[in-house]
Amino acid sequence: MKKSLCVVGLGYIGLPTSVMFAIHGHKVHGVDINHKAVEMINNKQLHIEENGLQERLEEAVDAGLFKASVEPTEADVFVIAVPSPIREDKTANLDYVRKATEAIVPFVKEGNLVILESTVPPRTVEDVMIPVLEQTGLSIGEELFVSHSPERVIPGKVFQELVDNDRIVGGINDKSSTMTKELYESFVKGNIHLTDATTAEMAKVIENTYRDVNIAFANELALISDKIGVNSWEAIKLANYHPRVNIHTPGPGVGGHCIAVDPWFLAEIEPDLSKIIQLSRNTNDYMPSYTAEQIQQISKEQFINDPKVALFGLSFKANIDDQRESPSLKVIMEL
Repeated sequence: MKKSLCVVGLGYIGLPTSVMFAIHGHKVHGVDINHKAVEMINNKQLHIEENGLQERLEEAVDAGLFKASVEPTEADVFVIAVPSPIREDKTANLDYVRKATEAIVPFVKEGNLVILESTVPPRTVEDVMIPVLEQTGLSIGEELFVSHSPERVIPGKVFQELVDNDRIVGGINDKSSTMTKELYESFVKGNIHLTDATTAEMAKVIENTYRDVNIAFANELALISDKIGVNSWEAIKLANYHPRVNIHTPGPGVGGHCIAVDPWFLAEIEPDLSKIIQLSRNTNDYMPSYTAEQIQQISKEQFINDPKVALFGLSFKANIDDQRESPSLKVIMEL
């Protein structure tokens, strides 16, 4: 059954998700506070880059199934896909999630479903969203249904992974989970796993923390190898010939909206129990400075007194335009 959707947040996740729902027959009203982005989208122009997005946006708009606005509207389903960055003190900034939830309150009606896609600390749905949604006067879980279904995509392959990846759906009750599962089944071919909202939040943060910890291990090996005169890349390559070893490649740091941010969510809620997580974050955060130090050291060894340094690559990974938390920018600042 086709639904009307109101998607709040038309960035790297919200816009591709919106057009996917639209080209699969749902009527989608996208919302963003960026007036320029809204104008561009309605004119079938992109304010972000993603493979396959342009043709899908054109298809959705031309079919009359997708339009953008700066204000929400009534719908069957509300999807919140706004940023959840960290502050300078490494605590989660949930203002965007809170304000987005407040923005939809006047438009929510009985029988609606509210889905949070943003990656957030565990208990955000329970402690941040639900108190706001209670202002609707609707009974949560009986008249208004709420779930968390975090995105699981990589920039550059968003549409492929939206379809093929397994998806987690965590509702505040069984009805919320079932409604969400049925909606995403309109285009998701991967398995959809049902759980509760807080477990879904935890699972998503675990995924990115796992990757951060493993990257930190590789970077720590690089630091040790440099100290004792070993080529870390060669040593890791040789170690990976072991059938049960798969170490990542060292690098100048970690970037992006997930891996460089999400582990701090766990560190914030349980600082005394997250020692490995915090050490990994600090190790990876140190790598841009270390990279800059290495460049300076090479310059001295080559007797270059006033070096000009060219840095290739500003985004946090190859072949995308996304510079969020990019270690390249930090290397530049250090230099």
